[in-house]
Amino acid sequence: MFKKILFATTGEPSCDDAARVAFDISKRYKAELTVFHVLGLPSRGFGQRIIDSRTGEEVSSDDDYVQWVKEELKNTYERQLKDSSGVQLEALSGATHTEILRFARKQDVDLIIMGSCSEMDENGNFNCNRGTGRTLQLVAKSARCPVLVIGRPVASFWGGFSNIVFGTDFSQSCEFAFQFAYKTAKKLGCKLHIFHALDISSIHSGRMMAQNEIEDKLMEARDRIKKKYIPKLQGFDDYEIEVWEGIPYVEIVKFAREKLADLVVMAHHTRSRDPERDLLGSTLEQAALRATCPVMSVNRPDKIKNL
Repeated sequence: MFKKILFATTGEPSCDDAARVAFDISKRYKAELTVFHVLGLPSRGFGQRIIDSRTGEEVSSDDDYVQWVKEELKNTYERQLKDSSGVQLEALSGATHTEILRFARKQDVDLIIMGSCSEMDENGNFNCNRGTGRTLQLVAKSARCPVLVIGRPVASFWGGFSNIVFGTDFSQSCEFAFQFAYKTAKKLGCKLHIFHALDISSIHSGRMMAQNEIEDKLMEARDRIKKKYIPKLQGFDDYEIEVWEGIPYVEIVKFAREKLADLVVMAHHTRSRDPERDLLGSTLEQAALRATCPVMSVNRPDKIKNL
């Protein structure tokens, strides 16, 4: 399923939930796992002095400092490393999202795993109200492989794939996400839930949809799923079609929870936005922050054909 996994981490507690899933998946599928940390940006051109990504202090990024960072990572994930073999620890300086993408491309990584939150409030709780971090947004936009996002502690208590929810808005970008969800479900013997949320959030701007209109659009959406996706299942029959109305990210989170989903798969941006300009679509971002299971962002077809 996965041969090479990149776990991008700050080494802070906000990444602990993502770490749990990363080590679990690597053991489950006997994949090579790299724990990857970007130290920070050079403070002056290509000099040896960098601004540490965690402390904000200027430090010297010589070999001793890099080795010290790797030791810190080793101490941080000591318990997981004891139960795993062949895990690589990598640390280097640069722009965080650029180095993650460069390393993933160079090593031909099949999956990138990241946490969604990096800030803590005054009570010690992770702050999800500001949305996902910019690094995650930039990685999800440009990664050639799927990006798995762990948004909440509950999403890290993961037991493998058995129920997969594919959320669609019928845009062209959803095709890659569908192929990933379908091929994964078929290969691993999972149930596939094809889900669409009819967006009726316009009611908050003063427009009320009549119930008859809502019901007609629900039927239309169900027919679109049958025409667009079902013929591509090629005999795979362990699937269900569901269409709900509401605010899309709310409904997909509720649906995934009701179906005890292990994974939600979505395209990385919404149909109304330019994929070359958008970062992380609001529906996927909000779902990733709130879902009780990991959320997979699929942007490109590169790794799908190998499933």
